Amino acid sequence: MFTGIVEELGEIVGIERAADSARLKVRGPLVTGDASSGDSIAINGVCLTVTQAEDGVFSADVMGETLSRSSLGVLTPGTAVNLERPLRPDGRLGGHIVQGHVDGTGTVLARRPAANWDVVRISIPPSLGRYLVEKGSVAVDGISLTVSALGESDGEHWFEVSLIPATLERTTLGSKQPGAIVNLEVDMIAKYVERMIAGRTP
Repeated sequence: MFTGIVEELGEIVGIERAADSARLKVRGPLVTGDASSGDSIAINGVCLTVTQAEDGVFSADVMGETLSRSSLGVLTPGTAVNLERPLRPDGRLGGHIVQGHVDGTGTVLARRPAANWDVVRISIPPSLGRYLVEKGSVAVDGISLTVSALGESDGEHWFEVSLIPATLERTTLGSKQPGAIVNLEVDMIAKYVERMIAGRTP
């Protein structure tokens, strides 16, 4: 389990592609400081298993399902990525409960700079829109954020998040421009509630 509090901006240093999978090599000295084979690290919100870690670089295999459901398939060497290690049992839940199981992707539609923050509008697939509420939580590229607005324009569903200076400086959302693809994970609790309610319906 993760919290959506990015620990480090890492960098893709290598990609080995196969027919239906890929192996990523990622530089992240902080998150690899205590990492070993079999540990989990979230890359842009996708929980992956470390296969090797050495000299501040770790490797992780990505299967075809993950490549098709997330933005990891379009990463290239030199791309910055958000990195987070799993929550320790004695740690603080600073963001919200994030599983690292991406539900789908969205597209940055617009960003509006303000005096001390940026407002970013992101598209969301209609099938996921029902899980978002204003002031609720959503993970965007693994970042725990609060939904500040919801809407629909020309048949396209969208939500907005407001990014404080710390988020702009320490995560990839500081530089994502309109057209960029981002990973989305909606609130797990909302999905469970929907499932339980559906189960009670005759």
